[in-house]
Parts: sequence; C-alpha cells; structure tokens
Amino acid sequence: MVAGCGRSTAEKVDSAKVTTEKAGLEKQINSTLDRAEEQYKYMMTRLPEGEFPKTYHPDTDKFEGSGSGWWCSGFYPGTLLYLNEYQKDEQLEKEAMRALAMLKKEQYNTSTHDLGFMMYCSFGNAFRMDPKPEYKEILIQSAKSLSSRFSEKVGAIKSWDSRKSDYLVIIDNMMNLELLFWATAATGDSTYYDIAIKHADTTIKHHFREDKSSYHVINYDPETGEVQQKRTAQGYADESAWARGQAWGLYGYTVMYRVTKDKKYLDQAVAIADFILTHPNLPEDKIPYWDFDAPNIPNELRDSSAGAIVASALLELSGYVDADKGKGYYQDAETMLQTLTTDEYIAEQGTNGGFLLKHGVGHIPENSEVDVPLTYGDYYLVEAMLRYLD
Repeated sequence: MVAGCGRSTAEKVDSAKVTTEKAGLEKQINSTLDRAEEQYKYMMTRLPEGEFPKTYHPDTDKFEGSGSGWWCSGFYPGTLLYLNEYQKDEQLEKEAMRALAMLKKEQYNTSTHDLGFMMYCSFGNAFRMDPKPEYKEILIQSAKSLSSRFSEKVGAIKSWDSRKSDYLVIIDNMMNLELLFWATAATGDSTYYDIAIKHADTTIKHHFREDKSSYHVINYDPETGEVQQKRTAQGYADESAWARGQAWGLYGYTVMYRVTKDKKYLDQAVAIADFILTHPNLPEDKIPYWDFDAPNIPNELRDSSAGAIVASALLELSGYVDADKGKGYYQDAETMLQTLTTDEYIAEQGTNGGFLLKHGVGHIPENSEVDVPLTYGDYYLVEAMLRYLD
C-alpha cells in the first residue's frame, strides 16, 4: 500500500483534522440525544393530561400544551419514536403509543392543511418502524382529508380558512406533500401524487422572488386562481425573507426531488439553499436570525427551529448534487449541528419544561412564542442528528 498517494502532507493533516472534528461532533450528538431522552422523560411529568406539548415559558415556568387538533401535535410522538429508534426505551415507546392513540382521530380533520406535520411525522414514522395495517389506514385517511382542501382552479391546497373571497396558501404547506406521495405509493392511486405535483408547481410559480427567497402567504382568487396578494404573517415584512419559511421551502423541494427525480425540484432546492447559505445576514455559526431582513441585525433573535430544519434538509440535499456542492452543504449542516448541540442551545437536564432545544421563535409580529422552545424545533433537530449519524 502506498501511503498518501497523490496527496500532499498538508492534505493528510487536513484529513486527520476533519476526522477528529467529525468524531467530536458525533460524540456531541450522541450526548445531545441522551439529553433529549432525559428531557422527554422529564417532560412527561410536566405535560397536562390529555394534551400535547406546545412550548414552555421560562420566565414564568409555565408549560403550555395543546389539543390534538393543533398543528404541532404530531411532533411529540414523532420525536419519541425517533429517540426510541436511536436507543430502545420502553418508557419512551409506551408514551409514543399513548400520544398516537390520542392523535388518531385527526385523520378525519379536513379543517387544516397541517395533516402532514400532524399525521406523517407521527404515524408515518410509526408505520416505517412497524408497518401495522392500522397505521396504514390512518395515513391513507389522513391523505384523503388533506386532499379535500385542494382546488383545481387554484392548483394548490388551501392553508388557512378565511373569507370566501380569499384562498390563502403558505410556504409551510410544502411540508405536507410527503404524506400525499406516501399515499400514492401505498394505494396505487395517483390522485394524491398529482395533487402534490400541482401544489409544488403552483408554489414555485408564485411564492418565490427572483433571488429565490419566499413569500410567506399568497392569497389567490378562489374562482380564477389569480394572485390577489403576496404578504407575510410571521415574518418581519411582506417583502422580507422569514427564516423558517425559507427552511420549509428548502426541505419541501428536497423531498419533491427525492420522490419525483424531476430536476426542476432539485434546481429549486439548490437555489433556496444557496439563498440561505450565501446571505450576508447569515451568521458564521449558520443559525439564522428569525428573519433575514429583520431591522436590528445583529441585535435580533435567532430561530433555532429554522436552523434545525435547514440542517436536516441540507444533509439530504448534499446527497443529490455534485460532490463539491454536496460537500459544502454537508459541512454547512455540520456547522449548524455543531452550534445547535452546544450549551447555548441545548437545555440543561430538568430545565426548559423538558424540551431539548432553546431559543426558538414562533410569531414575533403577534408576540407569541418568542425565544422559547418549540416542539418542531426538537423534532427536526433530533431528525437532523440521526441523519448525521446515519
């Protein structure tokens, strides 16, 4: 064997450094996953009976839960299932099953577009790990309920119900399409697949600006499908780039490419990733401010949940592009995980209401869930860490 064939000494040193750093991050991730397990066992003692975790307010030590109809209800069982997959634990598994039983009725909920979050992050993971016929039926019914919100005239799934003259679609809705793809694969019925494609294509057409940043909300005319308004709800301004919205778009189009292998979706995902990663307001540690155009940067809050979603998406996207670009995406995801698994972002054991990740930003314009843990932040961080270890 010829040692170091074709590589300089400097390259060998760099390689050793990368290997050491990688081992260090893996150790940090394993430690964080262990902390997550401890935290979620603590959370069980704080969770009001019959509720799902929503957030925790550290200033008042108030734990806030929700009913099963809240859009975040699926993240709790989903996170528990991920943690049980990482390390078998009877208590976590039992709690996941209890939460799934409470969530089951939402398969018939036609009043929300969030059934992907609610049912696929929960029952989708449950079915992947244990393909029970009951889980399959629940997921198929959930896809039917989601499909009922699709309009052929608009070419999209309605997000929020409002006035009859409005048809509101938010970028977050891209995250619900994976459930529809699953349903076509499970049933052979292409209706679900076709709806997902139409929704994604309509979103590409109207949600994105020239620089590939995304609007949060598009208001269509329900009769003609024409765009009536482009605005924000949770971002700083109508023309600003709300960080979690950019993350939803990146993740959503990465999934679109995974399933369809259509290059236009890969191009879209890459363009969104490049907007995020080359933005002059992205900090060196890669955890975005809550909005890329927030007025008081650098004195603005970061959104750890956006960082977790982007990291998870980049780890997958890195495998779909050429080697150099893929390496860059992978290293950026590593930087995000390196940051998110430090004490700055990870709660001490027995604090934070049992949530793992600190410093999430929900809805600054309404002063709701500001600088608190968020159940979806935990879910996507745990997912990203497991993807990294894989």
